[in-house]
Amino acid sequence: MAKSGRVTLAQVAELAGVSVMTASYTYNRPDRVSDQARTKVLAAAEKLGYAGPDPSARSLRRGSTHALGVVMGEHLSYAFDDPEAVSFLAGIADVCAARGFAMTILPITGGADDVPRVKGAAVDGYVVWTTADDDPVLAAVQSMRRPAVVHGGPAVRGLGLVTIDNRAAAAAVGAEAFAGARRPAILSFPLSRERVSTVTRGAQLTDVPFPVTRERLEGYREAAGSAGVAWDAVVVAVCGRNDAAEAERMATTLLTSPDPPDAIAAMSDQQAAGVVRAARAAGLAVPGDLAVTGWDDSAVAERLGLTTVAQSLREQGAACAEAALGRPYQSRAAGWSVVRRGSTRGVSGASGRGPRP
Repeated sequence: MAKSGRVTLAQVAELAGVSVMTASYTYNRPDRVSDQARTKVLAAAEKLGYAGPDPSARSLRRGSTHALGVVMGEHLSYAFDDPEAVSFLAGIADVCAARGFAMTILPITGGADDVPRVKGAAVDGYVVWTTADDDPVLAAVQSMRRPAVVHGGPAVRGLGLVTIDNRAAAAAVGAEAFAGARRPAILSFPLSRERVSTVTRGAQLTDVPFPVTRERLEGYREAAGSAGVAWDAVVVAVCGRNDAAEAERMATTLLTSPDPPDAIAAMSDQQAAGVVRAARAAGLAVPGDLAVTGWDDSAVAERLGLTTVAQSLREQGAACAEAALGRPYQSRAAGWSVVRRGSTRGVSGASGRGPRP
């Protein structure tokens, strides 16, 4: 019967009548141990209740955990509910599977425990889902001195970056949305880490800390100007969450206002789907009464006939994983294009294509 407390490999070796090295080789390098010695070690381990070497201690000895940390500034369920998050994570999983790595999702909520959770993770590298310029987890990742890459932004010294040219893409798809419009509006991602839903105007948007949101707003501003609409006249409905239900609620607020928009550019296809539902409920025709654009070219965009920005988040996830696992990677813009469908009026003449992947 084993003594109370954790059974050690040395105790197993003593009972088996072999050296500690032989006992260790039984678990880590069985090809170097005779069948007789291995049988003795395993029998002693079973008698003492020894489950095998501590995986974390073994990871420390070899200097690798064979795990990749994915830092996501969303509720954990978002990673499984949002189609584009699923696609992005699938790209990371493809690389991890090919390299024999596990994937550890590290959700951050803006709480005091974010930094300790990130720094305490037993991982060999990090992928950081797009976050705010002032997010303290960025400095935490930097301080770990492990390979790391940020998806979408912000750009951080010493970390890789995988993104598209969000400003150029927004200008191109915004040109499709706002062509011929007199009262264009935008459905936006959150403007701050507090994720507050609100309705504002373009001219009131200052110091947006999320680079992806900020750059898309800049692109839409350019498109509005090209359409002859002043930025301070453009209504921006900010969604606290990136889902169709929240977007439908915010779009309904816009469409039932005294001066409803005749075009809405949404920052995701999920948001655009909510806009289409709100338009149908209001008895509006798309695109006759309301032009609508999305972003990502997901399955719902094809089903609803949405004009949208196409990008491969799966490919971007794979690129992030390769970089975070130490493969040399030069930060660059990923490819994108505008896919024109029946939700816009099709008279802008925008070029709608970014650099190819």
